[in-house]
Amino acid sequence: MTNDKEAADSLAAAYQTLRREIGKIIVGQDEVVRLVLTAVFSQGHSLLVGVPGLAKTLLIQTIADSLDLSFNRIQFTPDLMPSDIVGSETMNQQRDFQFVKGPVFANIILADEINRTPPKTQAALLESMQEYSVTVAGKRYPLSRPFFVLATQNPIEQEGTYPLPEAQLDRFMFNIELGYPSYAEELNIVKNTTSNVKQTVNKVLHAAEIQAYQELVRRVPVADNVVEYAVSLVQKTRPKTERAAPRTNQLLEWGAGPRASQHLIVGAKCNALLNGKYSPDIEDVRAVAVPILRHRLVRNFKAEAEGISVEQIVKELL
Repeated sequence: MTNDKEAADSLAAAYQTLRREIGKIIVGQDEVVRLVLTAVFSQGHSLLVGVPGLAKTLLIQTIADSLDLSFNRIQFTPDLMPSDIVGSETMNQQRDFQFVKGPVFANIILADEINRTPPKTQAALLESMQEYSVTVAGKRYPLSRPFFVLATQNPIEQEGTYPLPEAQLDRFMFNIELGYPSYAEELNIVKNTTSNVKQTVNKVLHAAEIQAYQELVRRVPVADNVVEYAVSLVQKTRPKTERAAPRTNQLLEWGAGPRASQHLIVGAKCNALLNGKYSPDIEDVRAVAVPILRHRLVRNFKAEAEGISVEQIVKELL
């Protein structure tokens, strides 16, 4: 590709090919697939929230299959230790200590049921998600790039779970909620999964191509009014501040931080490219606003008592 315009067209075409390949296995969930792929090209991490049986794990495995990247799954349990994720030092036959890498050393990490493990183990992912490295016994080990953490959690069960702390939730670019399939989609799911026909997913992109597209997303020009809209939106979510919206003061305890503004702009850039545009507009910011702000806003007692969801508050602010 000789210029950024050709690269942008190539990314839009690759995105459509990815959608088709993923669609061989995953029926429906178009919005979820769009957001996860947006996070991949934006160098972001995603948290998928949904009841059991909605193919959260299968979706992530299918995306990993369509990308020529290394993939590891970590099943989070109450007795999982930080060393089970990042690795540990062991003594070899020469009585020297050597570092044995843990499953976090891969391009795509599936953190399955991340809220089932205590905060000490959840925190083991913090450095890798932000710094793309792991520090063990005072030595820093860089992770291979690109690197994504795609975590899942079940919102129904509360017993034996550990809610993610705000500091770690803020590391996730998107909080993606999965809903039940429609009647027609469920018919297709049952037909596809109860026969002996096995679909195979072809690899569409390699690591170098993904990194090149990630750099392309960062180079996309953005008009000042779009940046001002994104920052203004985040400022509106902060109660008891100069730019707070009236509904914010009534319904929110805490608002979103600057990382939300950054994700809104990067997400809007990527959304524009995936839809064949060369620069984002305000509609692109709105397209990614709910999953970016959903886990960054804390409702107060009044909002919870009246049953007003974070999504409703965000849509009012848009």
